[in-house]
Formats: sequence, C-alpha cells, structure tokens
Amino acid sequence: MLKPTQIIRILLLSGMLALALNVQAAYPDKPIKIIIGFPAGGPLDAHIRLLVDKLQAALGQTVIVDYKAGAGGAVGAQFVAQSPPDGYTLLLANTGTMVINPAIYTKPPYDTLKDFQPIARTAQQPLALIVNKDVAANSLKELIAYAKANPGKLNYGSAGNGGISHLVPEMLKSETGIFMVHIPFKGSAPAFTDLIAGHVQFMAESVPQAANYAKQGKVKALAVTSAKRNPALPNTPTVIETGVANLEVVGFYGILAPKGTPPDVTSKLSQAFKETLESPEIQKKMIEQGADPAYLNADQFTKFLATEMPRWAKVVKQAGAKLD
Repeated sequence: MLKPTQIIRILLLSGMLALALNVQAAYPDKPIKIIIGFPAGGPLDAHIRLLVDKLQAALGQTVIVDYKAGAGGAVGAQFVAQSPPDGYTLLLANTGTMVINPAIYTKPPYDTLKDFQPIARTAQQPLALIVNKDVAANSLKELIAYAKANPGKLNYGSAGNGGISHLVPEMLKSETGIFMVHIPFKGSAPAFTDLIAGHVQFMAESVPQAANYAKQGKVKALAVTSAKRNPALPNTPTVIETGVANLEVVGFYGILAPKGTPPDVTSKLSQAFKETLESPEIQKKMIEQGADPAYLNADQFTKFLATEMPRWAKVVKQAGAKLD
C-alpha cells in the first residue's frame, strides 16, 4: 500500500506531466512573426498580406510581418536562421534568397538545407520583363534591337545582387548578346520607384507588381518568362514567343523556420498554410495577381529545394555571377 507521501509525489508528477503536455499542445500561444528580407511594398509583402487573415484564423493567433532588408534577402534569412527554433519566427523567402544566394556568394552566409526547416511552398510565379513608359520599345524584339544599337545606354534595376531579378536580365544578355548596366537596389519597391522615374530603364520583376504598374500606364510589359501567357498580363507574350528560345524561368515563394523546429510545430504550420492556400477566394486572388497557388508540405518543399539548388547553381555558373 502506498504511503501518503508517495501518493502526493505521484499526484504532483502527474500534474507536472499534464501541465507540460498542455504547454506543448498550446502552440501557438503568442504572436508569430514572419520575416521578409526585403523592404515593405515588394512582391513578397503583397503575397503574405493576401494570406495573413486566413492564416491567423487557421492558427488561432496573430501573425506579424516584419522586414529585415539587405543583401538580396540574406540579412533576413540569417536573422531567422539564428532565431530560436520554436515556431514563432519564420521566413518568407523566394528563389533568390534560398537557392540562388548559396550559389552566387563566394562564402555563402547560410546553408539552405542545414540552417532551415522548410515549412511550405506557397506559390510559383514567372517574371515580367518591363521598361519605363518612355523607352523607345514596345516589344522585346524592339528592346533588343535598341540595346544593340545603343550599347551601354540601358540600365536595369534589380531587387539586389544575386537575386532572380538580377540573373534573368543576365540570362537575357547572354542569349541575345545585348549589353545593359546592372543597378542593384535593396528590394524591388525602390527599384520600381527608379524605373518609373526613368533612372533605370528595364527590370525583370514579379508578374503581380509588373501587372499593377502596367495597368496604371507607368511601365510597359514586354514579355513574361513562363512557358504560357499569364492571366494577369493576357496580352503580353512569353519570352519564347518573341524568339528568345532558351529563357523560361518560374520562381517560387515559401515559408521556412530555423533548423531544429519541433516536428509537431512544423506539421501544424504546414497544415495552416495548406488550409489557407486551399481557400477558393485566396486562389482566385493569387491567380488574378499573376501567381500560381503551388502548395508543397514540409517534406515536399525540402525535396523541391534540394533539386532547385543545383539547377540554379548551373545558371549562376553560366552567367559568371559571383558575390564576395
């Protein structure tokens, strides 16, 4: 027969175990912060703003968007990689941040697969090749002809060194033999400002942003980098249609957490993004903006990144792009 002190000890231990289980089951019990490695107002910002309300409903907790811009998304990525792996600090990243940066830096500031736990891929998205409204070209063929006749007179802006908006113009230069000067910015929002003002003449940027400014008459959309035309720019041809046969590029957006995030937290987050992206309302708005809802769960996203990294490393090598 148990002594009273033994009974008390068992009850205390049982209570502590129940408390521990309740604490573990309570995730998330405080606001979740999603870090973007670019300034507010860019395509990643627009993407997460579209998802936040339904994501908060799925998680039952507030979601805060924060910005840590710099180095083509690397500053924000490093911040998240060094954050506690508890599911409360996440990264919304793109192709440039996760699969191009590791290939383009001589000494990569982080390792995508070793420093992060992928949570969910949320979208795939082509880019649009756009010019300032005053540029004397109304098609990609005309732009190429203008660039060849006026070498060095075209500047192109990008969201930062090493990102997809840097590499795609370099791929265009390589395929067509034209010359343009690269002007890197700390994000696409300031690059767009200078494009509209005419300080740079050309950009390769996400379709939602490009379509928005094109509809306002502030820029001209010359081509999209997908294999098919995009619903957001239905009258804009693909790059392949214009005669540049080897330039087809589709980027992605995805959520990652610091490595070591518990599997149950990873699973809950991945499921919340799945529910959010399955919403017909969200899907309709994303397609209207020019993005394709393209959910992958944590395991699928991990495998996807592992296949994308060597593919983009090859592109970086062919372009001869390197950063110290």
